[in-house]
Amino acid sequence: MAQQLIKAPPTKNTLLRLKKQVKFLEEGHDLLERKRELLTRLVYERIGEYRELRSQSAAALADAYHCLSITHLRMGSRGIRQAALGAESALKVDILPRRALGVEYPAVTSERIPLKPVGLLGTDASFDTTRDNLARASVLLARLSEVEIALHRLMEEQRKAQKRVNALKYNIIPLYQRTIRFIQSSLEEEERNTLFQVKLLREKAQA
Repeated sequence: MAQQLIKAPPTKNTLLRLKKQVKFLEEGHDLLERKRELLTRLVYERIGEYRELRSQSAAALADAYHCLSITHLRMGSRGIRQAALGAESALKVDILPRRALGVEYPAVTSERIPLKPVGLLGTDASFDTTRDNLARASVLLARLSEVEIALHRLMEEQRKAQKRVNALKYNIIPLYQRTIRFIQSSLEEEERNTLFQVKLLREKAQA
C-alpha cells in the first residue's frame, strides 16, 4: 500500500515551504510535550492531595453524623428543625476563577465563622457540637470540591495534549517528512536527467 503524501508540486519552492512547516510542527510538538509533562506532574500532585482530603472529609463527616445522631435522639427531628431556624451560618465561602497551564477551575476559599450558642428552650448541648463538627467537615468538603474539579479538568487537558502530541509525532510530522523526501528524490532525479541530457548534447557538439 502506497504511503500517503501531501498533494503539492515537486518544486524547490514547495520543498523550502514544507521544510519550514515541518520545523514549525516539530517546535509545536516539543512545546506540547513539555505542556503534557507539566500537566501530568500537576495531575499526580492533585491526586495525592485529593486522596488525603477525601480521607479527612470522610472522617470528619463520620464524626459529624455520629454527633448528629446523638442530637437527633435527644432533641428529635422537630426540635432540630426549630433550633436550626434560629442558627446563624457557620461558614463563609468565596469562589474565584483560577488558571493553571491554560486550565481554568474554581478556587474555593472557606472560612469558619465563630459559632454563637443557640440558647433555645429544649435544645441540647450536643446541638452546638454537631454544628461545629458539620462546619469543620464543610471546610474540608469545600477544599475537596476545588481539588476534585481541578483534577478532572487537568486530566482532561492532559488527555487532549497527549492526543495532539501523538497526532503530530505519528501522523502529521511523518506525512510532511515523507513528502519532503519524495520531492527531494524527484528533484534529484530531474537534476540527473538534466545533466545526462547536457552531457549528450556536449558529446554531439564535440562530434
